[in-house]
Amino acid sequence: MRPHVLASCAVSLDGFLDDASPRRLVLSGPDDLDRVDAERAGVDATLVGAGPGRADDPRLLVRSPERRAERAARGQPCSPLRVVLTRTSLDPAARVLTEAGAETVTVSGPPGAVLDELAGRGVVRLMVEGGAEVLHEFLAAGVVDELQLVVAPRLVGDGPRFTGAPGATAHLVETRTLGEDVLLRYRFGAADDRHLAEACVLTERCPPSESAFSVGCVVVADDGSVLGSGWSRRADPRDHAEEGVLRELAGDPRLPGATLYSSLEPCGQRASRPDSCATLIERAGIARVVYAWREPPEFVALPSGIRQLERAGIATTHLPRWEPLARRCARRR
Repeated sequence: MRPHVLASCAVSLDGFLDDASPRRLVLSGPDDLDRVDAERAGVDATLVGAGPGRADDPRLLVRSPERRAERAARGQPCSPLRVVLTRTSLDPAARVLTEAGAETVTVSGPPGAVLDELAGRGVVRLMVEGGAEVLHEFLAAGVVDELQLVVAPRLVGDGPRFTGAPGATAHLVETRTLGEDVLLRYRFGAADDRHLAEACVLTERCPPSESAFSVGCVVVADDGSVLGSGWSRRADPRDHAEEGVLRELAGDPRLPGATLYSSLEPCGQRASRPDSCATLIERAGIARVVYAWREPPEFVALPSGIRQLERAGIATTHLPRWEPLARRCARRR
């Protein structure tokens, strides 16, 4: 399974990633820079091209001491693996090579081959941070799952532009203001893949637990509109992801016939509440459930939630290619 790829960049109002001067132009403000640091803290590896690596000499380290400590508490390096894509030699004095805090590897080749190599290194989630040529190559190759595009309120006029692949369709999943900047978050691919990947990434928001998995959930109406999303223990330490989302959507007339996406098979039995998630899904009138990972018998003895749903006439789809992303945060304590 290739890594889940998050591409991240900031552009000016006229579509430039930088200006034409030899020094790097920082387009976005402090709120967005902190958001990028949080995203970097949540991935297994970050990737840049050798060109921008020489031009702005990035360290590619997690800046926040608290985020570094959280990674260390999970048994991870304080900063993710630093990956430099290069077709020429890299300056041996570059900070990405010389500054301590994370391992650095250099790779070459087309995006697909690079992702295969990183998968062999155990990378499940990769953040591509630039520059213009690298972002274009990954988008044109169709390997980007999520794009986080920040628009800064500036006009640059000249410099490297942000460009993608002709004909590729991006689906907007979030709009957020960050000071004077605007974050536009997009996903690519078929609907089932987009929504299930989103559910899997939501597991990163789950509070830690010693006795329950971390699960993400997205509910989508039959017209394709997202009705709600959530994650385990969001509002209550005992809440399952599906339970919390369905409670928030109670009474919504679009719920019957909707599709529920869950990073983990909905439970068929539980100890903390009288109704399993499978029972709640059946009661809500959900027409279809799509999930990434079959529930292991670690915390409860199964019966299978999927079997219960199928007996109730609810269609189920298992997409195991998303299991590595679902499992990545599932056992975080």
